[in-house]
Amino acid sequence: MEIKAILPPKGRDLRLDLLRGFANWAIFLNHMPNNVVNWITTRNYGFSDGADLFVFISGYTAAIVFGRMMRDYGFLIGATRLWRRVWQLNLAHVMLFVVYVAAVGYFARRFRFDAILHEYNVARMIDQPFETLIESLLLRFKPLNLDVLPLYIVLMALFPFVLWIMLRRPGLTILGSLALYLAARRFGWNLAAYPEGSWYFNPFCWQLLFCLGAWAALGGQIRVGPVIEARGTVYVGFAYLVFALVLTLAEPFQGLRELIPQGLYDAFHPNDKTNLAPYRALHFLVLALLVTRFLPKDWKGLEWPMFDPLIKCGQQSLRVFCVGIVLSFLGYFLLSISHGTLLVQLAISVAGIGILCGIAYYGDWSKNVDKLIKRSPPMDRAAGS
Repeated sequence: MEIKAILPPKGRDLRLDLLRGFANWAIFLNHMPNNVVNWITTRNYGFSDGADLFVFISGYTAAIVFGRMMRDYGFLIGATRLWRRVWQLNLAHVMLFVVYVAAVGYFARRFRFDAILHEYNVARMIDQPFETLIESLLLRFKPLNLDVLPLYIVLMALFPFVLWIMLRRPGLTILGSLALYLAARRFGWNLAAYPEGSWYFNPFCWQLLFCLGAWAALGGQIRVGPVIEARGTVYVGFAYLVFALVLTLAEPFQGLRELIPQGLYDAFHPNDKTNLAPYRALHFLVLALLVTRFLPKDWKGLEWPMFDPLIKCGQQSLRVFCVGIVLSFLGYFLLSISHGTLLVQLAISVAGIGILCGIAYYGDWSKNVDKLIKRSPPMDRAAGS
């Protein structure tokens, strides 16, 4: 079949790095409850949050990188490169799982804080360590806050087949993704978790955002260009964002909640994150459309030094994400054993983001050094001595 997808020109889109860096910061901050700093994240002002952004951009970047590879070299090479990435993600997940469980176990024992073992869903590792470890390798057992990476692994593992079709029939593919999303919500499809229940991020539903990101990268953004540029889109989009803002703020602010009819409030609370509620997906798509319109790819502000830490964290996304998950637990633990004053919350949050930026800058420096070593011939041993 003829390739109908429209791949973007080569060159890095710093907007993706900037937004993915923001998503990593938001995930780190949002995983620390009772922390005033997480009020800077979008989850407090609308239906979607950093997880939606992370999944969408992951689909977008995967389509760009591996779509071009599959188009130029065929399905086999593109698929095997994708599955190599899945293997890397699996290794990162195993390492993150070990470090995370070890950290939770150490602090629980060291400070006699056994309740945290149950709160973070790692107590089963003590009672049934081998079975639990096997289930974690199968992505069925997940401690608290370790849900996003298994979702990413599953979506990437199946993406070669989706990508092959999307390169040829992008419209048909996204319709199939939408049909799967609707069927999963209608019939309650989800993957089983261990020891009970189901996945917190239902992959049958969240694949829609991943596929929408891929579709946008493969020409979808061009196809909806007139919609993005339409003045009515801006008016309707901002109206929906205001609506989402009011409904979201009604939960923490009782005075505002009393002004909203109970039936309307109950329709949006609790926010159905597991099955990616339609109003949640719509909220993210409205944000994506408005950002695309008002933040052009060639905006010179993307080169401002103030955005460089976010961009670097986006470019080194996997390692920043993994470190951020561990740091979020450490930050939560420190907040739990301290008085949790405003100064302590600020200090922990700023220190954590500082560490994430340090990890990102080191990763960028290390990558540049590797490139330099590959390009440069080895120094003569005698001359170097």
